[in-house]
Amino acid sequence: MLSGTARDSGTCCISRCPGMASQTKCIFIVFFIQQFLLLQGAKILTVCLVGGSHYLLMDEVSRVLHNNGHEVRMFYQATEVLLPGYKEKPSPFPVTKVTMDETYAKKFNDFLVMNRAEFFKGRSGFHLFLQFMGELAYQCKITLNQSSVFESLKEERFDIAVIDAFNPCTFLVAERLGLPYIAFFPGMFSNAPFVGLPTPLSYVPIFPSQLTDRMDFFQRLKNTFMYLGSHVVEKIIQSKYDDAINEHFPAGSRPVISELFLKAELWFYNIDFTIEFARPLLPHVQYIGGLLAKPAEPVSQELEEYISQSGEAGFIVVSLGSMIDSCPVTEFLKEMNEGFAKVPQKVIWRYNSSLWPTDLEVAPNVKLMQWISQNDLVGHPKIRLLVTHGGMNSLMEAVYHGVPVLGIPLFGDQFDNLVRVKAKHLGLFIPPHEIKAEYLANTIRRLTEDQSYKSSAMKLSIIHKTHPFPPQQKLVRWVDHILQTGGGSHLRPYAYQQPWYQQCLLDVILFVAACLLLGCYFTVRIIRFMVRKLCSIRKLKQS
Repeated sequence: MLSGTARDSGTCCISRCPGMASQTKCIFIVFFIQQFLLLQGAKILTVCLVGGSHYLLMDEVSRVLHNNGHEVRMFYQATEVLLPGYKEKPSPFPVTKVTMDETYAKKFNDFLVMNRAEFFKGRSGFHLFLQFMGELAYQCKITLNQSSVFESLKEERFDIAVIDAFNPCTFLVAERLGLPYIAFFPGMFSNAPFVGLPTPLSYVPIFPSQLTDRMDFFQRLKNTFMYLGSHVVEKIIQSKYDDAINEHFPAGSRPVISELFLKAELWFYNIDFTIEFARPLLPHVQYIGGLLAKPAEPVSQELEEYISQSGEAGFIVVSLGSMIDSCPVTEFLKEMNEGFAKVPQKVIWRYNSSLWPTDLEVAPNVKLMQWISQNDLVGHPKIRLLVTHGGMNSLMEAVYHGVPVLGIPLFGDQFDNLVRVKAKHLGLFIPPHEIKAEYLANTIRRLTEDQSYKSSAMKLSIIHKTHPFPPQQKLVRWVDHILQTGGGSHLRPYAYQQPWYQQCLLDVILFVAACLLLGCYFTVRIIRFMVRKLCSIRKLKQS
């Protein structure tokens, strides 16, 4: 894991030391050299190939590692269409970007806009997700095609990569660069079965079952079938990357994505058990949810003046995700706007005002803003409710600041995330196609007037904030641990090297079953033999 200089000097030192005592001294010298170099920081490549909240999260990961002494370079695919209105902050570390050509960028943007309309109509089906993954697979070919970029990155001789594990292409990037890697998954444990995590189906709900950890018989039955189906779905998703693999890796050494999942030195998940249901983990799996949730900074003077007009009623923040700056469904927008007009709170709604329908008047208590500093607003003393699509970053900010949530799930893991929010009594959710003005207003009143939701939110906040280590510290310490120990092989179970039939003990079950059958067979034969003997003896006596 260490740089070539450290390795070479260590080998040289030991080879020149005659005798056991001298070799022991040399080992100590090498150890202290390594520790000194690690204190100077390792060279780390962070990889993000999806925009929106994924970029925001990996940018924060990069900044945390940089601020703790590591030499970081971020490699990401610039997809501006996924962060409308966002003003990129100056980066304290170097950045390598891969851009798409304008023709494809427009096509991809059109694809997203079309899908957004389907989401707001409640049609976030599996086929749309597969289409999205197909687009990411195509972009993967574009990324891997950047030969000059990869040559430049190889020359930097990074010690390790930290990758956004949502997009399988990041594993291929690390593999092509020949780097060990730490996988960072931006949500809950939705890929747990494919990472090798123990998944007891009696109380661990499978994504996307929308079940809780308290299941009746039929729910456990549903969970079991969804578990079996999830493996088929994952194979379909991974197969979309076959073209990229065949094109950019030589025959005989082509990686298999499912094996790359198990090859990660460490897995980080952007969640903790304030939201997620308790479940078994392995030593190389760590949760560090809440990297973007921090103490709130003062908002702008303009916003502060607007908020002060709300009086005791306070205000509501509305944000339906970093990739959605407007709503293409007028009926949904109309119902939302009328619903907000019926509540006493002021509403700060992240929405591109230039795309607001000209024939619809914005409610008098609603302020539209193209981009907001969500964490600072959610941490404001007068906040009463966060209306969100249910992305994990938003939910962790709500937990951190102790704010109830009204969810409007649109796609992906948001439905399952909000099932957890409801189960934890942090809030409620309404599917987008069920949004009606009166129903929305009544739900907001329920969440803001029933103090049990606020109490639950504050309790979850205490649980989150009193973890032994904050997420930033946990991230750095685990990365340092992997660097200092030369990898995470000591954390990964031997099961990763076993064939599936040994993991499931099928060979043992078959052996025991065979022994039982043979035992039954011979028992029956012996009994039949004894019966015949007794019958023959009885006949002899009678004769």
